[in-house]
Amino acid sequence: MAKDHWGERLPRRLGTFSAIAVLVGSTIGSGIFRSPAVVAQDINALGPFVLAWVLGGLVALAGALTFAELGGMFPRTGGIYVYVREAFGELPAFLFGWAELVILRPAAYGAIAVTSAEYTWRVLGHDAGRALWVVIPPGPDPDSGLVISLAQGLAALMIVVVGIVNFRGIRLGAIIQNVSTALKVAAILGLVGVGLAMVPNALPPIAELPVRPDHAPEVGGLAAFGLAMVAVLWAYDGWSDVGFVGGEIKDPARNLPRAFIGGTALVVGLYLLVDMVYLRVVPLDQMPGRPLIAADVAEALLGPIGAVLVAGAVAISTFGTLNGSMMTGPRVFFAMAEDDLFFRSLAKVHPKHGTPGGAILLSIVLGVGFVSFQGFAELADQFVIGIWPFYALSVAAVLVLRRRRPELERPYKTWGYPWVPFAFLLATMYLLGNYAIRESGKFALDVAIVLSGVPVFWLWRRRRDRSSPL
Repeated sequence: MAKDHWGERLPRRLGTFSAIAVLVGSTIGSGIFRSPAVVAQDINALGPFVLAWVLGGLVALAGALTFAELGGMFPRTGGIYVYVREAFGELPAFLFGWAELVILRPAAYGAIAVTSAEYTWRVLGHDAGRALWVVIPPGPDPDSGLVISLAQGLAALMIVVVGIVNFRGIRLGAIIQNVSTALKVAAILGLVGVGLAMVPNALPPIAELPVRPDHAPEVGGLAAFGLAMVAVLWAYDGWSDVGFVGGEIKDPARNLPRAFIGGTALVVGLYLLVDMVYLRVVPLDQMPGRPLIAADVAEALLGPIGAVLVAGAVAISTFGTLNGSMMTGPRVFFAMAEDDLFFRSLAKVHPKHGTPGGAILLSIVLGVGFVSFQGFAELADQFVIGIWPFYALSVAAVLVLRRRRPELERPYKTWGYPWVPFAFLLATMYLLGNYAIRESGKFALDVAIVLSGVPVFWLWRRRRDRSSPL
């Protein structure tokens, strides 16, 4: 397939609305329907709770404003991989692709799909945690075995389904994305409207508030606030995803910046409205015991039928987010293969469907594997801590490229430059530094996994150089 003006082989089939739908649909997923309960375990005061969501939105907007400049300069398949490569070279770009392969994309698929499955089982009236398949029977310690729950089984099936859909063409994936995005925005606005207009009924009391096993239960202070921000930023994550399909967007110099900025601003506004309704219905000290908080709030407002309706809407919403993630994530592996830094078979464009079929099939396998072994909180934390160093590198790329390559065409320049990029970088340093101190073991493991890609890079580089003609 011939390359276009920007060196892209994939066909450009996504218009402005579809580009915005990719961002909004990829962002509004499991996070806003589950993360408030996780955040409330670290923050027990109303002011800091609201502040966390406001700051998270501002950080996401700062990132989107910066990525809009990068997307206009490099409207290529691969997003962050391309931005980092252009500014810092192949090694850090490869490490991002490696992290996507072994941590980020599988963790995202797992967390999103599990949430969609849990809400689906709630609609059907079944316990999502019930065992579907006992792989290894548990011993005296109930956590010692390996049991696949109903939620995990359905989540794995969902990953396979969206993978097949996107394998068959980005237009079909875009239709699902556009419809599911419209439905989820309508559902959120409906919940907000009812929540602000009606007096909620009393929710049944919670007998016991669960405590996250991965850190101490005490709350308060900057350290706890920083841990809560991990969950907040998971909810906002997705604002960068439209860059991954930059090579398939029509008129990208205009549409990519619009999608980055307009889509992110819409998400931030919706999230703050939803949080207002959550807090109006559920006392903050009761929030940690309600992981499916959106359905609980709807039940308080409309009775059992409200819980069923919202649970169904959330299931559809998160399924759409999973579809968006499957649209965008495999493009990173495709871009790596284009640079001959990964299996060349993944750079093949399907002759009939015009999609990176091999990269999509690889993503299906990785997602199903991850969803079988971890829970939502672990998957979400692992994703956020793994990807934010590369967000920081991408934002720093704007600063570097302004100095090194001022001749590049920039259809959009970052508003508030250089203060907006600097603010994003400071927020990232705080987030990662706090997590490294409070969760040193998990942080070290993530770093080790990412750095394990260094020898892999040199092996691929050596293989490529040997096979290249003189």
